[in-house]
Amino acid sequence: MNNLLNLAEFIETENDFVPVFSPENADNLKNEPVPETLPILPLRNTVLYPGIVMPVTAGRDKAKELIKHLQGKKQYIGVVAQRDKNLDKEPNPEDLYDIATMGVVVQTIQMPDDSTMIVIQGIRRIKIKKYIQTDPYFVAEVAPTAEETPFVENKENLALLSSIRDLSKQIIHKSPHIPNDLEFMINNIRNTNFLLNFVASLLEADGVDKQRLIETSDLHERAQILLELLTHEQQRVDLKEQIQGKVRSGMDKKYREHILNEQLKTIQQELGGSQVDNDVKELKEKAKDKKWSPEVAEIFEKELKKLQRLHSMSPDYSTQLNYLSTVVDLPWNEFTDDNFDLKQAEKVLDADHFGLEKVKERIIEHLAVLKLKGDLKAPILCLFGPPGVGKTSLGKSLAEAIGRKYIRMSLGGLRDESEIRGHRRTYIGAMPGRIISSLRKVKTANPVFVLDEIDKILGMNIQGDPSAALLEVLDPEQNTTFHDNFLDIDFDLSKVLFVATANTINTIHPALLDRMEIIDIAGYIIEEKIEIAKRHLVTKQLLAHGVEADQFELSEDLIREIVEKYTREAGVRQLDKQIAKLIRHRARQIAEKKKFSAKLTSKELEKSLGAFKFDKSLGLEENFMGVVTGLAWTAVGGEILFIESSLSIGKGNLTMTGNLGDVMKESATLAFEYLKAHAQKLGIDEKLFETRNVHIHVPEGATPKDGPSAGIAMFTALASVFLDKKVKANFAMTGEITLRGQVLPVGGIKEKILAAKRAGIENIVLCKGNKRHVEEIEKEYLKNLKFHYIDKMSEVLNLVF
Repeated sequence: MNNLLNLAEFIETENDFVPVFSPENADNLKNEPVPETLPILPLRNTVLYPGIVMPVTAGRDKAKELIKHLQGKKQYIGVVAQRDKNLDKEPNPEDLYDIATMGVVVQTIQMPDDSTMIVIQGIRRIKIKKYIQTDPYFVAEVAPTAEETPFVENKENLALLSSIRDLSKQIIHKSPHIPNDLEFMINNIRNTNFLLNFVASLLEADGVDKQRLIETSDLHERAQILLELLTHEQQRVDLKEQIQGKVRSGMDKKYREHILNEQLKTIQQELGGSQVDNDVKELKEKAKDKKWSPEVAEIFEKELKKLQRLHSMSPDYSTQLNYLSTVVDLPWNEFTDDNFDLKQAEKVLDADHFGLEKVKERIIEHLAVLKLKGDLKAPILCLFGPPGVGKTSLGKSLAEAIGRKYIRMSLGGLRDESEIRGHRRTYIGAMPGRIISSLRKVKTANPVFVLDEIDKILGMNIQGDPSAALLEVLDPEQNTTFHDNFLDIDFDLSKVLFVATANTINTIHPALLDRMEIIDIAGYIIEEKIEIAKRHLVTKQLLAHGVEADQFELSEDLIREIVEKYTREAGVRQLDKQIAKLIRHRARQIAEKKKFSAKLTSKELEKSLGAFKFDKSLGLEENFMGVVTGLAWTAVGGEILFIESSLSIGKGNLTMTGNLGDVMKESATLAFEYLKAHAQKLGIDEKLFETRNVHIHVPEGATPKDGPSAGIAMFTALASVFLDKKVKANFAMTGEITLRGQVLPVGGIKEKILAAKRAGIENIVLCKGNKRHVEEIEKEYLKNLKFHYIDKMSEVLNLVF
């Protein structure tokens, strides 16, 4: 104990660990004799290292008893760490580690709260063999630990020590609770063992890691463990510093913003008012000329007062300002004057669209009533037809014809109800629905509003039902008080002329369909397509491609050739693309300064567009047995299809191929069973039904087919093979059949007639019930066509055989 130094001067420092030996004294520590027994002082989450002094305040009863026993004595004790740092009660011997540190109490200090603190100096490592006393404090038999492996000063170990020194100094520099003077001490410690103990004493590591250090006898291994712990400690200190820096930066920023806001207020007052005052003034200025009702004016004033109470930097301020801006920008009772010159309106519609007479007639009727009455709720029109027939562009022409603003809103794929009704203002980023937003843009309450692709709205889903939300918009009895969730004020949509477009009405909500006036737009005949191309398509594409009119000329015959050989559609969209392709070819010739004739030839047509894709006539060119031409309706217009049948040796089985739907299969079964039942009357040998298999096929097997309208064609095809008679090639037919032998009317007559006309078929067999549909079709569509109306299935046989 002669080597121990008086360290009372260190007791007043804030550190828990203070170095107390010189490097020379540290070398002698391991030679200090170890008594056979020592009093044991357990510590929580703390390890005393040789060469280090540590103040300890007693908290548990046994520690207090031990300190009381040691008071006034400079006696050796064993200091050991307990295994569980969270154990508050008195530990048992098994709760304590085996490797401990022998120390000496160098000073006892009485604290102001009557507790006692002792200052212990670490001497050397010891091993606890067994406990011989547990009360009133622990006493154990102890022995010196094994000799520590010397530290070889090679390049690797010197680099290891250098890293430990550097990391230690970095941690001291970044830790405000560790005195910077300790950096100087680390630089000057030359004893390796003492350096490792000293640095370990500064670590804020877990007790388990600290115990690993004292239990490791190999100094090289201890240094590596210490370096690992130092690295973790440095990361922790860096992270702590980073977090504190962010917090400090955030507080500085808030303080800075506060000062700047106060200065900004002063500047604004000097310049003539704050941001809030300027916004309120602007809103009041806009509100002066509004023609809104007293109820709306009252709501506006109330919300304006709410805005005045808010600070301009408040998050709610922008939401409130956006709401008031929406209210004041909406066209409350602001309308454009309609053009009641019916002849001029008709002229505009005719100039923009060829055909579509029903639609034009309905629009002119509406204008006529509006002209007489002066006030009329706008109708809700739904233009229904295949793609490319001009449904969407008609809305724009309608707006121009009657002098109204034009809005187009695409509904394809719409899935969110709030797109129609808007969001409630309680949500962050709330905005009005697209109906209100569109009216705000055009600044009039009576525009032509095109709801494009209304058949492609998604139905009920997790985000609501947009179709149901449109019910209020498209009901003339309800849309006088349309309620947008964001606006939260009823808005009158009754003067808006809504025009919806759809390719099919099957997917439209039934209640929505009931609220609209359906106008069926069928496809165009060849003559109409030629006229549309001459009037509109060629001119449009010349302008789009920068080609002059005198550099490109397309004759009527060539347009007909394009229609018949390169397109197969109800509308003119593909025709438009083919014309664009021809003009692009001409544009290249002009750009490359090649010689060309302005008038396009058939040879140039084939060179530009390639080999033709379709035959001019898809109809049968000669009479066949068991093959009949049927007529079908599709979403892109009418089509012809062939019903083929044949007999083979068998047992009377019926086979159907061609990707047929259930309804179409039922029609085939029905026709077959009718033939069986009336074989004698029709002159068919009944034995054939027992000795022959029947096969019905509809070509283009990759295309799904369904519906009852092919029933009469299937019956005719079967009758042909059983009677061994050929069917006239120039006939096409459509109609549903029954077991009683009747023929029932079907839909899509106009489209089917156009398909037959395109295919060069002149004779069409229909049910008498469809005669009224044929009479509604313009006469030019029916040119060179002959219609045969039947009631009974048997009547068709007299016509086609």
